[in-house]
Amino acid sequence: MLKGIPPILSPQLLKVLCEMGHTDEITIADGNFPGHSFGKPVIRLDGHGVPEILDAILQVFPLDTYPDRNEEMHAPCVLMSLEPGDVGKLDTPIWDEYKKIVAKYDERGAGAFEEINKWKFYDQTREKSCCVIMTSEKALYANIILRKGVV
Repeated sequence: MLKGIPPILSPQLLKVLCEMGHTDEITIADGNFPGHSFGKPVIRLDGHGVPEILDAILQVFPLDTYPDRNEEMHAPCVLMSLEPGDVGKLDTPIWDEYKKIVAKYDERGAGAFEEINKWKFYDQTREKSCCVIMTSEKALYANIILRKGVV
């Protein structure tokens, strides 16, 4: 046990978060995400939802505030956008929850988010995430990628 560290952050996850450098990414996945098929390390946090894990991570993890190599700004929190067949049929109230959580730790709040389609989300996870955190989250479209900032 450590003082001041949220207990939901397992030793394995703390190690990954500590080893991550500026601009490294991590994916927090819902229960439907095919996390084991990306060839990345998987940390299982079964029995937990994405919001509680997001809140715990942001207590120890700054979000990126710098532009990329092309001097373009990109949001450090990436959501998987709804598939065309789900637009207008599904709501994503969990995204509002994420934005409230992020606002506790980052003054950009909802401005720290962008959405990309499912296939780009999968590609970004495959290409840039250092690991995938698998959860028991039941909400649809509850996946999120975080890009680490500077401590």
